[in-house]
Amino acid sequence: MSELTRTLDVADQDQRRRFITESLVEAFSDLMEAAPAAFRTKFRKMAASPFAFYRGSACLFYADVARLRDPWADERTSRVWIQGDLHAENFGTYMDSTGRLIFDVNDFDEAYVGHFTWDLQRFATSIALLGWSKALPDSEIEKLVRHATHAYLDQVRWFVRGEQDAAFSLNLDTTDGIIHHILQKARLKSRSELLDRETETEGYDRRFRNKVGVRRLGDAERAKVVAAFERYLATIPQDKKMSDFAYTIKDVVGRSGFGIGSAGLPAYNVLIEGENEALENDIMLSMKQGNVAAPSRVVTDEEISSYFAHHGQRTALSQRALQAHADEMLGYTEIDGVGYSVSEISPYESDLDWNELTEPDDILPVLDYLGRAVAKVHCVSDSDSDQSLVPFQTEEAIEKVVQGREEEFTQWLCDFALEYADVVRDDHRLFVDAFRGGEIGDISATRSG
Repeated sequence: MSELTRTLDVADQDQRRRFITESLVEAFSDLMEAAPAAFRTKFRKMAASPFAFYRGSACLFYADVARLRDPWADERTSRVWIQGDLHAENFGTYMDSTGRLIFDVNDFDEAYVGHFTWDLQRFATSIALLGWSKALPDSEIEKLVRHATHAYLDQVRWFVRGEQDAAFSLNLDTTDGIIHHILQKARLKSRSELLDRETETEGYDRRFRNKVGVRRLGDAERAKVVAAFERYLATIPQDKKMSDFAYTIKDVVGRSGFGIGSAGLPAYNVLIEGENEALENDIMLSMKQGNVAAPSRVVTDEEISSYFAHHGQRTALSQRALQAHADEMLGYTEIDGVGYSVSEISPYESDLDWNELTEPDDILPVLDYLGRAVAKVHCVSDSDSDQSLVPFQTEEAIEKVVQGREEEFTQWLCDFALEYADVVRDDHRLFVDAFRGGEIGDISATRSG
């Protein structure tokens, strides 16, 4: 029996089933009570496959890895800014603040400060689960994890040698193959296309369309959101601010229907004027309640938790730390004392579609880019970035702990990925049975009444 299976005691199926349900209830009880229908939808999506379950259960992953020995964690490498929910589908394109299209890690809702290995373990396990879903043997899956790990370590070494962390990016000039194609597709998108899909003209101005997931606000709620928006403006860095005119509000609506990770979180969309009065330059913003970051449930360092006023601020500050040139509209605010993050709904987002990747030879070059992207977010979020929580060079800390033991580190990640992917597949079955049996809080698999 391996250290992982012995520590997690996964052989006792009844105990493991209780651990799964208790972890989910502890993480989501407040949101489940507030939005039971949203969580029924979330859990149904998680029931679809082991990978979907893995995506929606970051809280369980951290409850597990926090109990495992981490031979690569020291005073510095246990205090790295991490993405927090790093799986193979959390990569895509965005337009950075310099106007360049970038392929990178995305989704910073779970970002926090913790072990750098946690991101890599979660990412490696997601590769193993995807490989299993494509019926690849373990030997091929191990090659994939090895390739991604080697790319990560190679890029960390590049950052150690280089002088400017922010100089590296995956863009149209530095990529080829599928990643280059994704960037090219993003280039074809336009703000007008997004606005035409989400808004309509009424007289001589725009407003949001009334569609599924859109909720019109009463006067009192709208006033709260507008006041929160005004507070948000003070959180935009001064050097990134547009003129006051650009932030004139045109419409505000409530939003729902987000992905697996954001179920039950209140959110609003705000339509503003933009840099000029031309309707094609209107800008859409998302104002979403910050969730409790999954890693924060196992990190007990009070210096880290006290650094953030609320989870909306944490989300925004984390994204600024992890991206070299983050969204110019990125900021945060509060509504009724609860934190919200604010960001632009970008027309230039294009995600990596794993359905198009079936053969190992096609997957390997993609994982090379993904491994380098992970190294980038880790290495730009240190003493050179606009934050004070990680006051050292991350790349130097990682290189020091791995140097001379690269093969040992790579094998450790491969072994974890394969073993934990087996655990996740078993957990998925236990979760489905528990959900069907009405064992997860007050959320039944069927709607009552």
